[in-house]
Amino acid sequence: MKKKLMATMLVLAMAVTSVAGCGNKNATVTTDDGKEVVTLNLSVPDPDSSYIYAAAQEFAKRAKEYSAGTLDITISANGSLYGGDASAGIKQLSAGGLDIVILSTSLYASFNPEFNVISVPFMFDDQAQLTEYLNSEPGSQLLNSMESSKIKTVGKWTRSFRKITNSKLPITQPGDLAGIKLRVPNNTLYVEYFTAAGATTTPMSFSEVYNALQLKTLDGQENPIDVPYSNKFNEVQKYISATDHMADAWLVGINADKFVSLSQEQQDAITKAGEEVQQWNVDYMAAEDEKALQFLLDNGMEYNELSDENKNKFVEISKGLYPTFKQLVANDELFDATTSFCNK
Repeated sequence: MKKKLMATMLVLAMAVTSVAGCGNKNATVTTDDGKEVVTLNLSVPDPDSSYIYAAAQEFAKRAKEYSAGTLDITISANGSLYGGDASAGIKQLSAGGLDIVILSTSLYASFNPEFNVISVPFMFDDQAQLTEYLNSEPGSQLLNSMESSKIKTVGKWTRSFRKITNSKLPITQPGDLAGIKLRVPNNTLYVEYFTAAGATTTPMSFSEVYNALQLKTLDGQENPIDVPYSNKFNEVQKYISATDHMADAWLVGINADKFVSLSQEQQDAITKAGEEVQQWNVDYMAAEDEKALQFLLDNGMEYNELSDENKNKFVEISKGLYPTFKQLVANDELFDATTSFCNK
């Protein structure tokens, strides 16, 4: 009798669950004029105080406006949707487990080495040239290359160029790097360049960098200026040098199947928002970089520019490594097209 009663209760529970599930599945949010609202998740790798989070907010706002309110994009910071593992994030985006992910092009080099071309030291002179390249034929082909992996590029945004910080001395020429223990990302391109420039390179996870700088097991690191600002490196670093040695970009990727499932109006809204935020982001970074630098100066750091003569010494080291960089890019035609575009 007890077994019969338990079986009956189990059947009832399953029926209730099924009804409830159907109810949730059919529940939709609509706009005032009755159009269904599609919710998309968007993940960025940095905290909600970061530049890229602000750009993602602007992107989401414009996409909602241009879709007449039918797109609702929710933003998650710190790579929380993919456990902080960028490679996992790209794989999940490709498989459809995530809707939209914004990650730097240098991270995509693990999937397509051609992305290394953007980070070749001193390839780009400034933000304007980098932006033009991303919109050019070779740049567009590169950033659209992930479509074969079901990732559609709907935004090509630049990042601030990278600068060197350290606790020893101002870096004004390559000779100043002699003996400097410099943290670099775990990327052969970075290791090759800074080793040739005279530094003792130490590839290291970024999460370990502050402690290593504090304990003096590292002398310095290199990143866009918002990184030492947001991570309070002024507490463990003295000098910041305007080397501006490497560029990087943000690839705003949406799962291709998800994109196709949207209405034409929604697709156009996302594409338009991605294109417009490109320049918005450049202007925003310029203003925020000034604030970040001033904060670092007000809190004990010293800043130095490089003379044209000394900067050219860094440039010549990079050019001397072009055969190595060309191998890392693994596409001679793309490398040559990029150097030609940049007059290098």
